[in-house]
Amino acid sequence: MSGAHPKHSAVPVAAVLGAVLSMQFGAAFATTLFDEAGAAGTVTVRLVLAAAILCAIARPRVRTWTRREWRGALALGGSLAVMNASFYEALARLPLAATVTIEFLGPLTLAAALSRRLRDVLWVLLALGGVVLLGIGEGDAAIGGLDLVGVVFALVAGAGWAGYIVAGSHVATTLSGLTGLAGASTIAALAVLPFGIASAGSTLLSPTLLAAGLAVALLSSAIPYSLEIRALRDLSKGVFAILIALEPAAAALAGAVVLGQFVDPTAAVGIALVVAAGVGALRNSPT
Repeated sequence: MSGAHPKHSAVPVAAVLGAVLSMQFGAAFATTLFDEAGAAGTVTVRLVLAAAILCAIARPRVRTWTRREWRGALALGGSLAVMNASFYEALARLPLAATVTIEFLGPLTLAAALSRRLRDVLWVLLALGGVVLLGIGEGDAAIGGLDLVGVVFALVAGAGWAGYIVAGSHVATTLSGLTGLAGASTIAALAVLPFGIASAGSTLLSPTLLAAGLAVALLSSAIPYSLEIRALRDLSKGVFAILIALEPAAAALAGAVVLGQFVDPTAAVGIALVVAAGVGALRNSPT
């Protein structure tokens, strides 16, 4: 972020923090729908409703998009589909904080790859240490070990998360307002729709599920993605990636409040390290 005018950076930073909290509490609430619709059905309802909300607000004029704009929207839509579908499959097998901890390896790796200074790498390494401790604490305390399939899904979600940061930064600077996000969300919804129908069938049309899914769509998609796209206009991809080191801490909080998934002292130390790394990266980033 720009160090010359700190007040100018307050808005994108606040947007990221708001997105972090909204996303994780939305994820915690979404897990309560798995018994009714499964992971695939839940993520389908979320993405379809989120796309409808964003399109109603932004009304993207896709016919006027250039090839470059379409490529950006397709890349972002694909990243959203992979990230969310894999995340929910992981969430069906792992505690929330453990899922987000493992998933965070995606943006963490991106931040390391984008960094050009030793100091930035050290902050990333500190965050990585916190991520490892949080993962160990969650695994031992919650389920006595982590489900391997869940871990794989979380890693795939992490790769999608890194792709989302790169593609989202591109879309934020090439398409005005929320038009790019609305188009990308529609692409993501169409990509997961066949899997949701195959998994949940007519349950997707349940009024109760749709009402709950609307809340999840707002908390986990429409609100946080809008805030993040806003932030990506002003923040570099590397700074953004390290800022969202707060995601595991927010996930632990949401898991405890909504799901009763409490972390042990080892996980608490991991959370503290991740938060320290995020604050350090924010204060010392040159861009």
